[in-house]
Amino acid sequence: MKFNKLGNTGLSVSELSFGASSLGGVFHSIKENEAIEAVFTAIDCGINFIDVSPYYGHYKAETVLGKALKDIPRDKYYLSTKVGRYGKDGVNTWDYSAARAKASVYESMDRLNIDHIDIINVHDIEFADLRQVAEETVPALAELKKEGVVSHVGITDLQPENLKWVIEHVEPGTIESVLNFCHYSLNDTLLTEYLDFFEANNIGVINASPLSMGLLSSRGIPDWHPAPKPLVEACAAAARYCTDKGYPIEKLAVQFAVSNPRIAATLFSSANPVNVKKNVEFVESPIDWELVKEVQAVIGDQMGVRWNNS
Repeated sequence: MKFNKLGNTGLSVSELSFGASSLGGVFHSIKENEAIEAVFTAIDCGINFIDVSPYYGHYKAETVLGKALKDIPRDKYYLSTKVGRYGKDGVNTWDYSAARAKASVYESMDRLNIDHIDIINVHDIEFADLRQVAEETVPALAELKKEGVVSHVGITDLQPENLKWVIEHVEPGTIESVLNFCHYSLNDTLLTEYLDFFEANNIGVINASPLSMGLLSSRGIPDWHPAPKPLVEACAAAARYCTDKGYPIEKLAVQFAVSNPRIAATLFSSANPVNVKKNVEFVESPIDWELVKEVQAVIGDQMGVRWNNS
């Protein structure tokens, strides 16, 4: 496992890192004991960065992860969670107020069985008033940093232009990391257009969802996936192409996602320990760059096609 510096945070994070959304049953139902074992497996395989959110599974992911973390030494991992996006009884809710953000941090620590958060993020800022994020939410988290409750402050979003806007409208150095998803993958490299900006502002970059929320998988997308039909069909054709080549598209997608040294970490998510090991094995194998070119040719004019979050 390779490790990269995350901006100016001082954190050295594994290039492949563990996203705990699956522990909330976000993609399909899970077995809790197996999910906990998946966390243990990730740590045993050298992964040292875990990302979660109270939103994933409407608090379930943090709760399940917390059951695993109580049996893992705290110096074995860095942990990132979020504020702003929540849910209860299957209903999504958003609250980016300072008071709710601060309260959420302490609630997350209780669920996670920890007394300190390494990175606290404002979650999916496209659902917020960006000015409120810049003027209220981020400053509230910065106060918790001063108090020693959290170490670093970040923001997350599907739309990288929103990340850039908020960074430009807060005190320099306040935001130390960004998490963007589905924009450094086989079918979309939009994130690279923003790397110069992030680096100029000493901000560490985290990539998520190397399979583009299921687009780049032999299983195919979940019903709720927001991608337009032509993109879905192009990626399905790419998956079949890889299958015919005897090279699973999941393997190629994960290898590609960790291939850019300017991106500190790429998050994948699985509640299955066998799949965790498989993903680690993917990144330990050399990538077939010729196949990357062929697959992107199959995707064709759907390369870089975007969609809105939901």
